[in-house]
Amino acid sequence: MGVLALSACASPSADYPSLAIRDVERARGQFEPIAVDPIAVPEVPVSYEGSLEERLAGLVGAARSAHQRFVASAPAARRTVAATGRTAVGSSAWGAAQVALADLDSIRSDTAIALADLDILYIAAAIAAEDRAQIDAARSLVIELVEEEDELLAELRERVEP
Repeated sequence: MGVLALSACASPSADYPSLAIRDVERARGQFEPIAVDPIAVPEVPVSYEGSLEERLAGLVGAARSAHQRFVASAPAARRTVAATGRTAVGSSAWGAAQVALADLDSIRSDTAIALADLDILYIAAAIAAEDRAQIDAARSLVIELVEEEDELLAELRERVEP
């Protein structure tokens, strides 16, 4: 059987395409390398002026301030969510819980904005091949605050969802 299959490749019949290199497959011409611009380190658009230490202190301070507002607002949100129980979606108690959660989300976003600015500083320092230890320490602190806020929001949302 194998002999018959191989004999088809060697047959002089015009039914099979040629395996020879075609004209379009031949490489012609010259290729020029593309000129590449050097990488430009972007300006860091943060709202705090001054040295790196001053900017980090300002961003961490803003995150802590937002976190304190979050912690201060959390008990009222807990009470509102607890009063909701498992009421129907669309009820006034459910709506009040949604507003309380939205208020906490809004405060959480202020903490996250400080984290975003720290991320920008971190990326700019990485691109410039600068030491990022101070920025990383500040980011870690703010990440802990955001994670704490996320845990509370998840817990409260779980109580409100039907």
